Amino acid sequence: MDTVEEQHAFRLVAAVVASALFMQNVDATIVATALPSMARELQTSAVSLSSAITSYLIALTVFIPVSGWVADRYGAKRVFLCAIATFTLASVLCAVSTGMGELIAARIVQGIGGAMMVPVGRLILFRRVRREELLSATTWLTMPALIGPVLGPPLGGFLTDSLGWQSVFWVNVPVGAVGLLLAWRLIPDTAAPRPPAPDLIGMTLIGVSLTSLMVGIETFGRGVLPLGVALCCILAGLLCFCLTVWHCRRTAHPAIDFSLLRIPTFHVSTVAGSLFRAGAGALPFLVPLTLQLGFGLSAWRSGVITLASSLGSLCMRPMTSLALRYWSVRAVLIGSSLSFAAMLLVCATLSASWPQSAIFALLLLGGLSRSLGFASMGALAFADVPPAQLSAATSFQGTAQQLMKAVGVAVAAGSMQCTMWLTGQAHAQRLDFACAFVTVAVMVAVSWPMFAKLSPQAGAGISEGKRREKGKEKGR
Repeated sequence: MDTVEEQHAFRLVAAVVASALFMQNVDATIVATALPSMARELQTSAVSLSSAITSYLIALTVFIPVSGWVADRYGAKRVFLCAIATFTLASVLCAVSTGMGELIAARIVQGIGGAMMVPVGRLILFRRVRREELLSATTWLTMPALIGPVLGPPLGGFLTDSLGWQSVFWVNVPVGAVGLLLAWRLIPDTAAPRPPAPDLIGMTLIGVSLTSLMVGIETFGRGVLPLGVALCCILAGLLCFCLTVWHCRRTAHPAIDFSLLRIPTFHVSTVAGSLFRAGAGALPFLVPLTLQLGFGLSAWRSGVITLASSLGSLCMRPMTSLALRYWSVRAVLIGSSLSFAAMLLVCATLSASWPQSAIFALLLLGGLSRSLGFASMGALAFADVPPAQLSAATSFQGTAQQLMKAVGVAVAAGSMQCTMWLTGQAHAQRLDFACAFVTVAVMVAVSWPMFAKLSPQAGAGISEGKRREKGKEKGR
């Protein structure tokens, strides 16, 4: 992007793509805030209603692997437009749902739209930038989208208390309509090499694997399915995943390109980053439940406090480049993982005696460390990926990200369900929330040894601090 016109065009495209992220991120946080109200009206427990979140995330995870191929086959712009339309229409279906089954079905359709919307939008943007501009592109892509999680919790609380939980889905309609219009007008049509035939076997195997795993994890110990059935789902999912890896390693154009894991920076940002993202996915689920069910706060007050985490993320994004100017990517990732895990452990000590301002400050700090980790991992993941593999890398990353968000929610809900069963409680208590926070904190902490194994030179061109380290080593 050497000219002013090219920079202006890039920013317009980034803003349009970010509108899709904005819509998806608003939806994620706004639904979590409305869960207790939804549970009361649908006559179920709020913990069990985690299915309304995980069903969406499962659909995202299952269909993201095909997003890169579909974008190459039918054109990224066309697929992006169809995805926004699908997501918006599915939001309407969620709003008019009258039962749990209808809601979950609509959330699955919404997940299919999201699976094509965000990865394809990211692909459109990354194809327009050079390697050294990846961090800038990532920041431009996510900065406007971070406004969504900031607005989501208080907006969700206000709408839930004032108009009912159905209203939280209507907010996607005007955003989707504007995004659809802007994408049609501003995103250029770009030619891409005609992709090879799709790996239908691989797509089927990964879809069955992820669906079975998430159904098993989500229903384990909750009485929704017999315990043996839930265990069989988990085992079947693991077996299908092993078959997926075996098949994809032997196919010329696999549904998921596992050869990308041979790239050290992509490997670490995907594997270790997945554990980090599991904790980040569980936080928006646990905090509103803790505040509303544990402390008796209203949806509105809970939403105002919960926005602190997203506000911290929003504030940190412009400072990420500054942090990477003084420290290496490795140091930043280690620091963000440890600080985020520590924040989750402190959340386990929350009680009704805590001042609400202190809870707000704690979540704000957690948002800072979480955002720093996300931005650094996002840029590092694609730093060494060859241009020919960008589509495959985008699909792989998107699949891993959404899967671990779903895993985070399922593990947190499962942890609460287990402690409720052990203590014989019908409703979640403070101990149940504390155990869930500790479980998630341990998941996040496991990521830091993997980040520590990164080379000091990892992510060439991203970190100024990394370049200084490299210069020092050469001078020795």
